Amino acid sequence: MSATTATPAPPAVAKRQGAGRLKDGRARSPFSMVVMLLLALLWTLPTVGLLVTSLRTRDAAATSGWWEAIWKGGWTVDNYARVIDQADLGNAFLNGILVAVPATIIPVMFAAFAAYAFTFMDFRGKDFLFIIIVAVMVVPLQSALAPLLDLLGPRGLGISGTYLAVWLLHTGFGMPLCIYVLRNYMASLPFSVVESARIDGCSNFQIFWKLIAPMAMPAMAAFATLQFLWVWNDLLIAKLFLSDSNTTVIVKLQQLLGTQGQGAELLTAGAFISIVLPMVVFFVLQNFLVRGMTSGAVKG
Repeated sequence: MSATTATPAPPAVAKRQGAGRLKDGRARSPFSMVVMLLLALLWTLPTVGLLVTSLRTRDAAATSGWWEAIWKGGWTVDNYARVIDQADLGNAFLNGILVAVPATIIPVMFAAFAAYAFTFMDFRGKDFLFIIIVAVMVVPLQSALAPLLDLLGPRGLGISGTYLAVWLLHTGFGMPLCIYVLRNYMASLPFSVVESARIDGCSNFQIFWKLIAPMAMPAMAAFATLQFLWVWNDLLIAKLFLSDSNTTVIVKLQQLLGTQGQGAELLTAGAFISIVLPMVVFFVLQNFLVRGMTSGAVKG
């Protein structure tokens, strides 16, 4: 008897067989691909309309829709030049960076410490304290503005109008959600790694920086991206707790809009100028997130 062996398929045939499958071998779903394409188009459509409007004159944008711009005309780049001249975007960008960077690093750093304590340390009232932190997320930000204005104003600490006031506010409002997200992520990490490190004589400080922080880097990078975008696009806190000399780019753009709607064409141009830095930060942290996922993986 002669044993029969399976003949491998030619490379061209194997390529055609794998064309309709994902990397894990599952078949591609045409319905899912169509749905994702439609969702991407719906998500991109308003941004495209905003871009087209920013490149049109005020009269053209008022008399015809952006989808008619191809044959109606009215193209111009003066809106971008006027925004740069009138909004003082150079100082506004610098102020936005001075606000957003510390207001991103501080809450993520302290929330990571707290999440480690809630996950890998035992102390009295841990569960009750965590419930209180989660419950704080339900409190609307707007309801706390009036007492905070008194606390940080001249009758209180006297730091209203400074960067410190905005850093404290964004840290306080961002930490509860960050603690909740990081704590849930750290709870999925193997506890045996922490136990082994403690047996080897490592302190909590060493365990956090050498083991938990690298493994939790994907979640920390993801939340840092969101926190930076939230702080950069913030209008309410920056408008109330910063002065005109150190206000952010979002407030400067809002001030371009008149009471009768004049200056709307400048807002569309300013919107695209203001998203340059967030886009750069997003792509940088996206690469950092991927590196954190690969370097922080537990290899058995």
